[in-house]
Amino acid sequence: MFNPAFIEEAAKKLAEVIPPGFAELPEEGKKQLQLNLQRALERLEMVSREEFEVQKAVLAKTRAKLEALEARVNELERQVDL
Repeated sequence: MFNPAFIEEAAKKLAEVIPPGFAELPEEGKKQLQLNLQRALERLEMVSREEFEVQKAVLAKTRAKLEALEARVNELERQVDL
């Protein structure tokens, strides 16, 4: 889930790109926009950068182990063929 600071920052950035008339939304409208943005992001099933980096490291470690195992199997197959 996204932290509130991220949602608030995203809402501010969104407010900067919408037409000037919308910038004068009442506070309740801004809160509703923030809630809608949060819901939309949650439906996208996105992960935080930190979660992504952790999974990227796990994948790299797994890939290295797989490559080592493949090399070991190739070596064992080569020995059997001799």
